[in-house]
Amino acid sequence: MADQPTKNTPMLYPWHHFVLLPAALVLAGYGIRRYLDVAGEDSEISRLWFTVMALAIVGLGVLVMLRQHYALRLQDRLLRLEVRQRYFELTGQRLQPLEAQLTMQQILSLRFAGDAELPGLVQAAITEKLSGKDIQARIQDFQFDSLRV
Repeated sequence: MADQPTKNTPMLYPWHHFVLLPAALVLAGYGIRRYLDVAGEDSEISRLWFTVMALAIVGLGVLVMLRQHYALRLQDRLLRLEVRQRYFELTGQRLQPLEAQLTMQQILSLRFAGDAELPGLVQAAITEKLSGKDIQARIQDFQFDSLRV
């Protein structure tokens, strides 16, 4: 179990953290330094280093944001599965046939409902086309989720 992260240990992804991110940092730093050496000149080389610098900085930003985007997408999938499981446990019926009529925002809002309210709120969300905020406003037994990234 030594490989398993503890609750407070951040996950490290070798390809992302030790290859792509450092390479982007080095390229951005080198591009900035080289551009500053030729800044102010109206030459092809100054435009080249400006382009390298700008692309490296944008690429670095994309790498940082991409990791968060993946985490949020994965959480959305897990929350959808959680609502499916709870709905099945409460009603004995699968939620999947009804999901085509629900938006992801509605499903994410339904996760806050207590067990007694969930089946009724699913039906109300479908028939009344409730928004995520409307669903949350109707919840009497609010089950707050503090584990969201």
